Amino acid sequence: MQYIVTFFWSFLLISMLNYVVSSVLNVDFNFMNGVIISLVFSVLVFIIAAVIPNESTPDAEAEHH
Repeated sequence: MQYIVTFFWSFLLISMLNYVVSSVLNVDFNFMNGVIISLVFSVLVFIIAAVIPNESTPDAEAEHH
């Protein structure tokens, strides 16, 4: 489910950004560019989430106790 929701939000936000930027620059809106960039962005988010450790450091655990 997290994959679907992440792709949905990245698709929504990237498409909105794509539309606004194409309007400001007065160029044609290309829907497929938004889809491709959304897929790339979603994959990058999952890679970054996999690389960042979930464990807290011993110092952080000592502060919470």
